[in-house]
Amino acid sequence: MTPNEPMDLADPALRLRAVAAARGDAPFDLLLVNGTLVDMVTGEHRPTDIGLVGALIASVHPRGARGDAARIVDLEGGFVTPGLIDTHMHVESSMVTPATYCDAVLARGVTTVVWDPHEFANVHGIEGVDYAIDATRDLPLRFVVLAPSCVPSAPGLEMAGADFDAATVAGLLARPEIGGVAEVMNMRDVIDGKPRMSGIVQAGLAAAKPVCGHARGLSGADLQAFMAAGVTSDHELTSGDDLMEKLRAGLSIEMRGSHDHLLPGFVEALNRLGQLPQTVTLCTDDVFPDDLLRAGGLDDVVRRLVRYGLRPEWALQAATLNGARRIGREDLGLIAAGRRADIAVFADLESLEARLVIANGAIVAGAARPAATPEAFTRSVRLTPLTPDDFRVRSEGRRVRVATIDQPRFTRWGAAETDVIGGCVVPPEGATLISVVHRHGRADARPRIGFLRSWGQWRGAFATTVSHDSHNLTLFGADPRDLAAAANAVIAAGGGMAVASGGRVVSLLPLPISGLVSPEPLAQVAEGFAELRAAMERIVDWQPPYLVFKACFGATLACNAGPHQTDRGIADVVAGRLLTSPILEILI
Repeated sequence: MTPNEPMDLADPALRLRAVAAARGDAPFDLLLVNGTLVDMVTGEHRPTDIGLVGALIASVHPRGARGDAARIVDLEGGFVTPGLIDTHMHVESSMVTPATYCDAVLARGVTTVVWDPHEFANVHGIEGVDYAIDATRDLPLRFVVLAPSCVPSAPGLEMAGADFDAATVAGLLARPEIGGVAEVMNMRDVIDGKPRMSGIVQAGLAAAKPVCGHARGLSGADLQAFMAAGVTSDHELTSGDDLMEKLRAGLSIEMRGSHDHLLPGFVEALNRLGQLPQTVTLCTDDVFPDDLLRAGGLDDVVRRLVRYGLRPEWALQAATLNGARRIGREDLGLIAAGRRADIAVFADLESLEARLVIANGAIVAGAARPAATPEAFTRSVRLTPLTPDDFRVRSEGRRVRVATIDQPRFTRWGAAETDVIGGCVVPPEGATLISVVHRHGRADARPRIGFLRSWGQWRGAFATTVSHDSHNLTLFGADPRDLAAAANAVIAAGGGMAVASGGRVVSLLPLPISGLVSPEPLAQVAEGFAELRAAMERIVDWQPPYLVFKACFGATLACNAGPHQTDRGIADVVAGRLLTSPILEILI
């Protein structure tokens, strides 16, 4: 998109041409006829024609009122809306390059995304943010790039590939390309007024740019304190009641589609309220590559909300006008004279199949050109091969008490007694081993090991360098042979994911760019990821909504409450606790 947006629309020659065309004294560059406008202000469906001059909407007028244009496109009754705005997302979650992501969603009606590149930043530091800016600068999909706030997410409890303090974030915010502070995930340190996170939030306030939040589980005084610090949004909703408390508190809501089981409760709460608050926007947060290929991006979130009973006009308003207001872009989010010509035309408001998409006044066609990948990004897994012995916990004695990490997602501390045989701790009954290995070359690469409970019975192992948010090599499983096999396959691939069973690798998805992303086409990445998902189904039995494949990628997110395994040990950000070993006590 144009680097000087939104000031490009202030060009006097462009405005004078648009005014003349609106008066009828000059033809439009492009005239869209026979459309049905879905009005984001009134909710009406109106038969409308729309005249464009360059990137500007010059006129919105009754059907048939004008016929003078360099080009006329018949919309054949299609439903016309502003381009959809995804207010919080991570390209890296789709495991493809920004150009590939652009091709996947732009043709579906998504014209703007707000990207928090903290995955690239946690691996590469400032260079990761530089890449996010450079790789999106010339794409037809508008990327609003944010300054990552949590590199790493829990300083002192984990080690990422870089470390962003307040001065680093302030330097990023000084760049005109940076749209604000990305999700502030270290909630506890903000609430407690700790200098590092308070300084990062203050940097956003000083730059007069939005400070985005991650307020999972916050309520009452803690929520008020988080907001009082300067955080203004949240996408980490857990229920309809949580949604209502945060609406009443005054947060901007980025209602996300990545946790589908929660959407019906959100719809019920909004329908019960009887209106759509202006502070409700929509986001994807994370979309896996096979889901992206099959269902799309933000268009899929809108589609599902409608299917669950939300009025289409409300869902679309959240995805357009409300989103534009949230990101401070008055030129977006509305089909009206003087606004930017980001337009989607849908066959209907249920399937939301896009017939035509216009971005910045140009009809979308053809594939985006990918940017060059920095050479260093393909050398991000700085590890030598591991052995089965690396995944055994050594101990003296014959019986020990060990710490456990109980239940997926909302983790709790636990403890169990178990035997020591041959100098190695026997995993407690029903426990799954988790290991995190520092892979950035900034600390020792000795695997740190913990024991998970309520993670099912594993018949193999899973290794991944996609592991929020420090993206160290993370492994799950029971048999050290499987763990070593999966780990070494990922190391040899330069990053990615692998499933092993019976001591051999049964599925591998290479992600050689930063250990996060593939340079291959979306269809190929989606196929590989779907095969890997199927392999995971064969080695562990999932129990939704919390014990699911996606839980593997967030099991190390140390900024969330409760114990989490990291490359430094078992960490608890609330308690300020770090166990370098799971062994609590040698009993005999």
